[in-house]
Amino acid sequence: TVETTTQESSVVQTPETKEDIEGGQEPSFTQVVKKRFIEGGVNFMIMVLACLILGIATAIERIIYLSLSNVNTKKVLQQVEEALNTSGVEGAKEVCRNTRGPVGAIFYDGLTRADEGVEQVEKAVIAGGSVQMGLMEKGISWISLFIALAPMLGFLGTVLGMIGAFDSIAEAGGIEASAMAGDIKMALITTVAGLIVAIILQVFYNVVVAKIDNLVNQMEDASNAFIKVVQNKIG
Repeated sequence: TVETTTQESSVVQTPETKEDIEGGQEPSFTQVVKKRFIEGGVNFMIMVLACLILGIATAIERIIYLSLSNVNTKKVLQQVEEALNTSGVEGAKEVCRNTRGPVGAIFYDGLTRADEGVEQVEKAVIAGGSVQMGLMEKGISWISLFIALAPMLGFLGTVLGMIGAFDSIAEAGGIEASAMAGDIKMALITTVAGLIVAIILQVFYNVVVAKIDNLVNQMEDASNAFIKVVQNKIG
């Protein structure tokens, strides 16, 4: 009888022990983020999250575009020079058409004016470089907008949260921590969320700008070398 009672009590205690163990586990990162997202006010947190998603999507698109635009300019210039020697201007144009990125496009613009002299070739290269700069910087202003917008949305949530806290004080007729805690927490969470989003997007923005600067330096060096090659061939 004693053994039976012991077995029954152990069977009954097992689920309780399991629940206690599960209840004592620390929440995962995803659970914490979800909780803070709800506590910060879904309306404002969705707008801040939208800034993060759109900003990262734009930055990734720019990074992919700029990475694909990066080519070995020395190799391209050598191929263009060899084509000028063997096939003339049309052969060099074909090499440029088969070269991806802004360098090939600039060389092609210059070669289209090769019959008008070196001065016109240089002008065409400069004009083509301006066009390629615009293409590379496309979408950068949107990332800057999201960097500025996310903290402002967070601060707006902070102001509204503090207004709600003072409204709670006025309705209660005195200062009660429990009445103010929810509004103050929402105010702080929205600010933190906005700042985190701005920091993340700023990192992506700097990566994109660094890639653009690198490509611009390549374009300038390649353009100067290209003008010299054209000058030697048709000058």
